[in-house]
Amino acid sequence: MDILGAWIAVFLTLAIFSFLYKDNPFYKIAEHLFVGVSAGYWMSFNFWTQIQPNLLGRLWPSKHYSDSSLWYSIYDMFGYVAGTIFPSGGIDKGHDMHLIYLFPLLLGIMMLVSLYQPLSWMARWGIAYTVGMAAGLRAYGVLNSNVIGQVKNTIIPVIGTDLPFFNLTGDSYFNNLIILVGTVTGLLYFYFSKEQTGHFSKVTKVGIYFLMVSFGASFGFAVMGRISLLIGRLLDLIKYSGSEFHHASIWVLLVMVLLLGYSAYQEKETNS
Repeated sequence: MDILGAWIAVFLTLAIFSFLYKDNPFYKIAEHLFVGVSAGYWMSFNFWTQIQPNLLGRLWPSKHYSDSSLWYSIYDMFGYVAGTIFPSGGIDKGHDMHLIYLFPLLLGIMMLVSLYQPLSWMARWGIAYTVGMAAGLRAYGVLNSNVIGQVKNTIIPVIGTDLPFFNLTGDSYFNNLIILVGTVTGLLYFYFSKEQTGHFSKVTKVGIYFLMVSFGASFGFAVMGRISLLIGRLLDLIKYSGSEFHHASIWVLLVMVLLLGYSAYQEKETNS
């Protein structure tokens, strides 16, 4: 299995790299596999970690199970069809029964019926609720971390404390002054009620320098992360080119080059 996994990993890695040459069937196979497997995996993962324990587990918890209950009779009917999802005796996830969760269950069903065109309008209710709820929760998180947190971190002492003038590893007057100047000039750059001319233009230009340094540092960190992933794939290709994996990297690369070269030759002959 290790050898088979190595060959599959080599093929998929080189298939993605082949896009650097041009769009080709190898790349499309790897792309479609990645999208399909990722969608299936995350759908299964979220169902078994969120929907089944947190939604269904609160509608039919095992601690309230009763054979004489009409509600659990409905559950047993579902269990005959899908016993893995609805195990006998209720779902044991430590939850109490909360029938209020029928509301998100109903919204989820309404979103699914969008596949049936005459009832597709019902999906708007579920989508509207999901978007509105997510926007509200996200807005609170962004305001709390990105706005309020940034404001708190810029309220710093510049004079009148026992801080050293310069310190690379801790607080200092110099570091606080850099934060103050960068914050003020960066905000003034986005002040469009006044034309950026004269002395005001010089101040906002300082803000541009701070913004460019910030964007450059963020981009540099992103590139470093991607380069580390690339190095990992290249190291794996070198590893799988060894005799213990039957020279998988060499053979797959050779076959791909020959097939892509033959395809390019056929295309050239057809066009001529």
